[in-house]
Amino acid sequence: MIARDPDDNGVSVGLKVGGIVVGTDTNTPHPVRAKGGSLSAFALPERQGANKLESGPALANVGTNMRTKILTTLACLLTLPTLASAAIVGEAIEYQSVGETCEGWHAYDDSIEGKRPSVLIVHQWTGLTDYEKMRARMLAEMGYNVFALDIYGKGIRPKPPESGKMAGKFKGDRALYRKRLSDGLAVLKGLPQTDAGKVAAIGYCFGGTGVLELARSGAKVQGVVSFHGGLGTPTPEDAKEIACEVVVLHGSIDPFVPADEVADFHREMLAANVAYTFTAYPNAVHAFTQKMAGDDPSKGAAYDASADTQSWAAMEAFFGRVLK
Repeated sequence: MIARDPDDNGVSVGLKVGGIVVGTDTNTPHPVRAKGGSLSAFALPERQGANKLESGPALANVGTNMRTKILTTLACLLTLPTLASAAIVGEAIEYQSVGETCEGWHAYDDSIEGKRPSVLIVHQWTGLTDYEKMRARMLAEMGYNVFALDIYGKGIRPKPPESGKMAGKFKGDRALYRKRLSDGLAVLKGLPQTDAGKVAAIGYCFGGTGVLELARSGAKVQGVVSFHGGLGTPTPEDAKEIACEVVVLHGSIDPFVPADEVADFHREMLAANVAYTFTAYPNAVHAFTQKMAGDDPSKGAAYDASADTQSWAAMEAFFGRVLK
């Protein structure tokens, strides 16, 4: 838009948003004031031969009324996203796995061009929910291409106690579990935004167990991160197939992952010479990253803000190293 005040020495005002000049005439714009990296105001000569602005604080050369209009317009526009702002896209993707129609969730920043490092998310025991979609968006905002897979099948989102039975079905059939995991990974690797040489996987609770099983299957990924996941496996000898780094982020007093299971996991990793990091957060119980777990640790599962923040930062640092 161009605004003009008859008392302002024939000076017009143009606005520049996201690199595009809006509402100027054919004359060369003279900068009045820059505001941020993507929005500027310009004073424009009204016609050939009009008074040109001198050097120095150009805004002072514009009358009081016009100066007020400029600043008011800038203040309004700065509250809006610029034309070049990023947009996180989230969309459902259906795919087939072992005769089951599954529905995962794809999230990415569509302002980024080309292939990029990518992350697979494996859900907790109630299936793919808004929680995983929220984590997918957080990762997409960091520049990753993200796919949250679906282990159970489209529309199968059980609540406790049914979720325990469904999770138990896959924990009791690790071959089926691994197949669902690998099929989800294949979907991620097949997306046009994915750099297949820079892929990692994260999982929560049941999904934390899942990413460890994915690693034990010999999957070609650069790393896996288990958030408060179960550590046990019926085939610890498969650790020799692990071809990536492993990160375990654990609640130090998680009653669902007893000390014997933790000790067995350490022995498994050491015996197979796996590069792994194990971090236990003091006084954190199961599901410490999930607000829907409540705030009562005596129940064995509860949100812990400190452990949530620290574990996410640990994941970020890990990805910054293995996916760079």
